[in-house]
This record gives sequence, structure tokens and C-alpha cells, in this order.
Amino acid sequence: MNIKDLKDLSKNIDILYVEDNAELLEKTYLIFNNLFASVTIAVDGIDALKKYNEYFNKNDKYFDLVITDINMPKMNGLELAKEILKLNKDQSLMALTAYNDSELLESIINTGFASYINKSFDSTQLIDRLSKILVSINFKKKENKYIEEIKKLNKQYEELNQDLESQVLTRIAEVYKLNEEIKATQREVVFTMGAIGESRSKETGVHVKRVAQYSKMLALYYGLDQEEADILKEASPMHDIGKVAIPDHILNKPGKLDENEREIMNTHTTLGYEMLKNSKRKLLKVASSVAYEHHERWDGSGYPRGLSGENISIYGRITALADVFDALGSNRVYKKTWNDDKIFKLLKDEKGKQFEPKLIDIFFDNLDEFLAVRDSFES
Repeated sequence: MNIKDLKDLSKNIDILYVEDNAELLEKTYLIFNNLFASVTIAVDGIDALKKYNEYFNKNDKYFDLVITDINMPKMNGLELAKEILKLNKDQSLMALTAYNDSELLESIINTGFASYINKSFDSTQLIDRLSKILVSINFKKKENKYIEEIKKLNKQYEELNQDLESQVLTRIAEVYKLNEEIKATQREVVFTMGAIGESRSKETGVHVKRVAQYSKMLALYYGLDQEEADILKEASPMHDIGKVAIPDHILNKPGKLDENEREIMNTHTTLGYEMLKNSKRKLLKVASSVAYEHHERWDGSGYPRGLSGENISIYGRITALADVFDALGSNRVYKKTWNDDKIFKLLKDEKGKQFEPKLIDIFFDNLDEFLAVRDSFES
């Protein structure tokens, strides 16, 4: 994503920017003012809370995004976030911090921030971090717009006389179209967010496309119906969405992670689940299971919960195999591409250990089809 795309995402966004450092406030304000529809500034947490309420009273809505420093006098950024979330539990928050230790970053995520950016950011990092959160904000705004439109239509239907049956049927068709547009938008955002998660670890969107197709094929051969297979295909790109919260120095470290780095990296499963778990939509519910369970192992030695066998959802079991097959055949910052013989040997050796035996059998029984899909999606 480039600066032009970022401006397209931010052109209708109103933000509250909170920073107690006057020099940084002036510098960053110029950047934000050139991006967003409006920028309200505050110099500390108390001032920010006041302006947050004033904006609502004036506009009958909350800011689209709050970007706040963490280390501030009177009321720090974490305390401010908690107060804001009491007023608006759906508020999008981004942290601006000069520190990068894992404990602070975990506190930021746990408090309810969608993302964070270091104060020493460069333009690439700014575009990367803002694009992720703005995609989500714009999706919510579009979805809310559709929901409000549907509510209006439903109210109109209740007021219609039964003699207007033909008009009612026309309106129902419009609602159906709107619902289909919402579903299509949701699928697009899910795939885009999955691709963003992969791009942070220097991987391409082709990886999530292949994993999605492998997952659908495995699901159908396993016996899931067409609807379930299609949902899994659409949800599987979100398997590594939790990586958006993993620090870059760990995510893109060449070579082996140390014990502490590995513990932080492993949290991406739980972080992804926490991002998605509260949705009532089937697609995002499946995506939350995929994010949570794709590193569980059939023999119970995986993470984060050490689930085994059929205690792991079929979505997690399928995505685990699809992801590993594609990852082994791709370059990563920490490894080179494996050849097919080495990949096939590992998959066979891990039958009944990492992977469900039935899925391994399905994979090798239909190997030519999986290889054809891989070849058709070459990056």
C-alpha cells in the first residue's frame, strides 16, 4: 500500500491526537492533518477526555480513531483508553510510544488498542500500521451504513399497507442485495486483513490464496458440505492475523528465535482469536477458530492450549496441514524452500503426530490436484 491508497482510506476519518511533547505534536500534526478529514489535538489525558466528550456532543458521534501517547502526566494513555472504552466500547485506538518492550506492548493490546506505532516511525511503518486499522474502521463504517439502511427499510415495511405487497417484495429484494453486499465486503476485508498479516512477515498474498484453496479441497474430501468448505476457504486467510501485534524484530528475525522471542511469537494464535472471537458472524467465528487452533497438534503437543485429536476443530486441523504444506515450499526469513521429497517425508512422518491421519491420507490420495493448485498460484 502507498501513500495515495492511505489517503483514500483516511479521507473521511476524524481523529483525536493526544501528545504531551510539543515538538513531536507539531511535527506529527502536520502529517496527520494532511491525511485525515479532521484532526483534534489534546496535550494530556484529561484534556483528551474533555475534547472526546465535546466532539460527541457537537457531532452526535465519536471520533473514528484516537491516536494517543502512552507516557503522559495526569492521565497516561492506558488510563485514557480505559475511560474512552467505558464511553464507547467500539472505539478504534492506536498507541504512540517511545518504548518497545514486550510487557508494555502486551499491556497496550490487552487494554484494547487495535495497533501501536513507535514515535521514531518512518513513512513505511506509518503507512503499514495506519492502513491496517483504517481498513477495519472503513469496513465498520460501511457495515454500519448498511445496517442503518436495513433498519430504515424494515421500519418502512412495518408501515406499509398489505395492499402494497408488490412494493414490499421489491424492498425485500433490495435488502437481500444489501445483505449480499455486506457478505461480499466482509469476505474482501477478511482476505485483505489476512494478506496484511502475511505481508508483515515478508510473505505474499499468494500464500493465503493457496492456503485458502488447499483448505477448501481438504474440507470437501473430508466430507464437509459445500457451504462449510466455502466458509473455511474464506476464513483461512486470517490464520496468522495475530501477527499484526508481534514486534517486527521478532516477526522478521532471520534464524532461530530464542526462548523469550518464541513465547512472544506463539502469542499470535491467542491474539488473533481475541481480535475475532466476539463476532456473531459465522465467517469470523470460523476465522477465530482457525487463528486459535492452527498450531495445535493431533497428538496434543501443540499450542496454545495443547488440544488433541477431535478436540481441535476441523477448521483448525485442516488449516494446519494446508499452512504447513505451503509454508515448507516457500521462502521465509528463517528458512529456505524445501524440495517436494523433503516436504512429503515430513508430512508422512507427522501423520498421527502433528496432523490427523485421515487428512494426510486425503492429501496424498489427491496429491496431483494439490500440486496443480500450487503451480497455478505461483508467486
